[in-house]
Amino acid sequence: MSKPSLAIIALITSQCASLVWAQSNATPQLPDGPLKAKVVNSCTECHDARIILQQRLTKASWAREVEKMTKWGAVVEPADRDFFIDYLSGHFSPDKPSYQAPRSTK
Repeated sequence: MSKPSLAIIALITSQCASLVWAQSNATPQLPDGPLKAKVVNSCTECHDARIILQQRLTKASWAREVEKMTKWGAVVEPADRDFFIDYLSGHFSPDKPSYQAPRSTK
């Protein structure tokens, strides 16, 4: 086999491997709800959605968490603060099941 053919095969193989890796390591999504887009934009500016998905906090704890994150630079409009807390506490409260990471399909 010629060197150009080997190079093309290597390139195609690496591209396929990259696509498989990207699909298996896709970032989990937050659940739908009011202001989801704003929550995603504000929260995932600094960290992955998994950080949120793994939490199980009370409404009061989510309020403290939102306050802390805004002090650290998260952009949360004052008018949206309560909606953020309602969204987070509604989806990620202590009575919700634990987060289960998607299993790899490898």
